[in-house]
Amino acid sequence: MRVGFVGLGAMGAHMARNLHRAGFLSAVWNRTGEKARALAGELSVQAPPTLAALASSIDALVSCVSDDDDVLAVVQGIAPTARSGALVLDCSTIGAETARKAAELLRPGGAEFLDCPVSGGVEGARDATLAIMAGGASQAFERAKPVLEALGKTVTHFGPTGSGQAAKATNQIMVAGIVEAVAEAMAFARAQGLPLDKLIDTLGKGAGSSWYFVHRAPNMARGTFPPGFRVRLHAKDLTICRDMAARFGVTLPVVERMLDEYAELIARGYGDEDVSATFRLKAELFEPAGKAPRA
Repeated sequence: MRVGFVGLGAMGAHMARNLHRAGFLSAVWNRTGEKARALAGELSVQAPPTLAALASSIDALVSCVSDDDDVLAVVQGIAPTARSGALVLDCSTIGAETARKAAELLRPGGAEFLDCPVSGGVEGARDATLAIMAGGASQAFERAKPVLEALGKTVTHFGPTGSGQAAKATNQIMVAGIVEAVAEAMAFARAQGLPLDKLIDTLGKGAGSSWYFVHRAPNMARGTFPPGFRVRLHAKDLTICRDMAARFGVTLPVVERMLDEYAELIARGYGDEDVSATFRLKAELFEPAGKAPRA
């Protein structure tokens, strides 16, 4: 199967390399052409000048772009030349309704769309250990599995188009709660004067541990927040979760709190930092006018 990849950002470039190692990758495309040409040169694959040219030369497309509008732009770009029976595997995080719209745009030409959002961060993309949540036709998923298994360790089909995005939205709500809890706990620990490196090592083996704590609490201890999962992108995802819940007349408190905190971080210029930058706000809770702890 000849596979093309679209979206060579922090995760996408790693994912494209993993497809190349598995023998699938034949071409790459990126909105910034220079980035696509550089990776194509590194991997000895093609870098077609347009999405239409890319779509005409492949059997499957994997995309990993930023938001709903980007996904629809990619689908509209490939729809005129995508082959009947071609697979479009979108690993972006978007709304379930957008996924269904993308599938409808491709249906007249016979290409099949699967929404395949991923979780696991840059590390998971690099190490091909992503958790992949798929929605779409069962037979299309079975054809896509070898490609998806080159990208992730856990690949699950959840149902019709949009189901993968519903599963990813569930994940993003969980992440929001974990981000908030870890930032709050680490700010508390620092205020107690605890040695944070030792704390992370010890609690990382305890009942309250998580992937996020082990991999992102060190950011908080260092006070540096290099982008793994950017604040502005999680804010975008949580807005999707808010909209999906609103259809049931429901407001989710964890989502609302984190959207407020992310809005504050973005306003301060930290939107492109990792979500662990939430620690900045939690640390400030312990620093009102330099107040010392009570006896």
